[in-house]
Amino acid sequence: MWLRFKTKKKKNAELRTESALLQSLSLHDEQDEGLSGDLQHNLNVLQSIYTECPDIVFRPFVIHGKKQAALIYFEGLSNCEEMNENVLAPLMSENSADIQEIKGIVEQRLSIAKVNYVQAVDECVKHISLGYTLLLIDGFDQGILLALMKFEKRSVEEPTAESVVRGPREGFTETLYVNTSILRRKIRSPLMKFKTLKIGRYTQTDVSIAYILGLAEEQLLEEVRSRLLRIDIDGVMDSGNIEEFIEDASFSPFPQIISTERPDVAASALLEGRVVILTEGSPFALIAPVTIFSLMQASEDYYERFLLGTVIRWMRFLLLGVSLMLPSIYVALLAFHQEMIPTTLLISIAASREQIPFPAIVEALLMEITFEALREAGIRLPKQIGSAVSIVGALIIGDAAVSAGLVSPPMVMVVAFTGIASFTSGRYNAAGAFRILRFPLIILAGSLGLLGVMWGLILIVIHLCTLRSFGVPYLSGLAPGMRNEWKDMLVRAPIWSLKKRPKFSSDDNPVRQSAGTRPGPAQGGE
Repeated sequence: MWLRFKTKKKKNAELRTESALLQSLSLHDEQDEGLSGDLQHNLNVLQSIYTECPDIVFRPFVIHGKKQAALIYFEGLSNCEEMNENVLAPLMSENSADIQEIKGIVEQRLSIAKVNYVQAVDECVKHISLGYTLLLIDGFDQGILLALMKFEKRSVEEPTAESVVRGPREGFTETLYVNTSILRRKIRSPLMKFKTLKIGRYTQTDVSIAYILGLAEEQLLEEVRSRLLRIDIDGVMDSGNIEEFIEDASFSPFPQIISTERPDVAASALLEGRVVILTEGSPFALIAPVTIFSLMQASEDYYERFLLGTVIRWMRFLLLGVSLMLPSIYVALLAFHQEMIPTTLLISIAASREQIPFPAIVEALLMEITFEALREAGIRLPKQIGSAVSIVGALIIGDAAVSAGLVSPPMVMVVAFTGIASFTSGRYNAAGAFRILRFPLIILAGSLGLLGVMWGLILIVIHLCTLRSFGVPYLSGLAPGMRNEWKDMLVRAPIWSLKKRPKFSSDDNPVRQSAGTRPGPAQGGE
């Protein structure tokens, strides 16, 4: 009985699959054909494609009582007020009777800024889904696409993930043309170009490659374009989906592409000869290629004076090293190298750990997992209570764990300082790499002591030496060494001294500023 039911269920599934396949093939055949001069035939084809789509509108009307016509658009994607005023009203008036050609109707009657002509049904379907209004007229084998898009979009706001004390306050939105206009307002040269692709079988998401002609290498542009063209998936919901497909080493914990929601960061990257990828529906732009030192930089480094920017950058490198190695070094010292700890401190730590039933490695892993859980809870909870829960939860859990004798107070301090140090990274995804690597280092420290920590660090350095971002070595500037890169690597040299662009930019225009830009009194000044 069970086998009979299973066989019948399988046959029904096969029939449904075959029916869906036949239907998709028939729709594909219909979309491949071109428009005809018969209005009713064109409407029948489009109606067969948009079955079970209650938001599609077919608006028939008559041009001065003589020619049959129809408007096809999606409700909620088109501006109905502008359509009534600039399309229906002039076409249905008596003065439009003498016009016999379709171009005459467009040029003399339609007060629409952007108008295109289409002949294929699939082009009509694609543009209607983008918010265009399609005008079909009986007797004409062409359709008129009217740019009457109007849909809800988020206004330009201050970025929440990359806040600054000094610098621009605007951020990217989920609308592609708004993002391109923001970049165009920052870089007003006609040499800034955009190449737009469509990715996603069903979503048909617009992905735009931004670059400055003469600054970005042609090989880099071709490599980015070829990687994007190889993507064949059902849909793209965010630029993060794109990032996973085009990065060089997917299994590396280190990001090989910068994601930013700040237009000033994207514009600065373009001026350095990099490529920026913008995705419809995502407020995060992707920047490539990058180095590990690019991930350690923050946009505010370049808006403050260079002395302060250099000191902050040094502190950032130091604290990121602390966030990676402090727990593992503490575990290694307690488990294997007690002689390296000062006697007074060792006695204090031993007294605090007298009642702790777990070894140092278990204690460290327990506290690190708890801290990461609190961090994740603070992000996922509503903003009004997320920060309060994470702070209060850390205090209560830490105090309760110490009181219960599960962890020692020094371990709580080590984990807390490690968590604070990880927040100083200029990029969230870069800090995530150090958070991931912290756990294997703790395990190596608890197993082999400082020798295990050194082995772990050597493996990380070897991995970084082999890693590339679109052909650019991840440690570029340090290995291979480039003196020009040192001015903006471990230090932040004055802006007037950064005369040349990074080495991976085009060789045709390596100089970014003219000679004699160093500050000081003008020539002949007193």
